[in-house]
Amino acid sequence: MTVYAYTRVSTIAQAHDGESLGVQRRQIDGYAMQHDLAVETHFVERGVSGSLPLAERPQGKLLFAALKPGDIVITPKLDRMFRSALNALDVLAQLKAGGVSLHMIDLGGDVTGNGISKLVFTILSAVAEAERDRTRERIAQVKADQRERSRFLGGTRPFGYRIAADGELVEDAGEQKAIARMCELRGHGLSLRAIAEALADDGIALSHVAVKKVLERNGGSERSAPEEKASTGQPALGTRW
Repeated sequence: MTVYAYTRVSTIAQAHDGESLGVQRRQIDGYAMQHDLAVETHFVERGVSGSLPLAERPQGKLLFAALKPGDIVITPKLDRMFRSALNALDVLAQLKAGGVSLHMIDLGGDVTGNGISKLVFTILSAVAEAERDRTRERIAQVKADQRERSRFLGGTRPFGYRIAADGELVEDAGEQKAIARMCELRGHGLSLRAIAEALADDGIALSHVAVKKVLERNGGSERSAPEEKASTGQPALGTRW
């Protein structure tokens, strides 16, 4: 039988400061002493988010690779190992099937063998997942507010805008002029490919797919004639369909 300990902090600042890790280690060492256990290896996860499944974390992978039937894992709190109830219960089932005991100090000890502890484990796992859902909702609300204030939220910069130092999207005069030209050409019945060619002549490299997205975003996607088909070939610039 080998006893392992698992601790984690989610930010690099906490990892460098060490206080949070130090508290966790002292809790584990005290628990081990009370139960006449000797911890052989401490797996310490520094600056790793709890949203990442345990088996995908650097130290979590090493811990799983080291475990053998009869081993014991001690962790100070539920949220050091898990944030998702589904992930927590899945890992617990794997550990039980492999003959490994999981001791969570905040839940009173071995959650793989004590009926009451297992019940508390299930309840708190669900609570942790609910908290994570609330966090997602808060993030979504913040992003919605930023979107309303024209803040750049990451990803691909929308054509026609540049990103200011404060993260606000500001109109780019040159690209806005190109958008106006796209809408004008579309209104004259030009195909998406023809518009892309016309822009290329002006030194603006956009695919016909990108042209379509820009037009849809700026209300210029409609045209008076049918759209081109790949099998008909590419028309000459200015040809109407």
